[in-house]
Amino acid sequence: MEGSRFGKEPFDWHDQRFATQERIMALQFGQVDRRLERIESLIEGLEKRLWMTVYGVVAVILTQAVQSILQFGPKGG
Repeated sequence: MEGSRFGKEPFDWHDQRFATQERIMALQFGQVDRRLERIESLIEGLEKRLWMTVYGVVAVILTQAVQSILQFGPKGG
């Protein structure tokens, strides 16, 4: 019975299903990885903007402190 279709077909079907699931999972993990990379780059951009804001606020505070020291400091003359 060389032509019997029941000899190996169920195993081939399971192997094909397993391979298909592996390919689908690989595609899904690839998409998740790309999304995570995009989120990480967005977070890095937000972090840079946050630090620039912090440095700006500190610069304003220091400028005002220096101005007040110069304005109310000892006057020569």
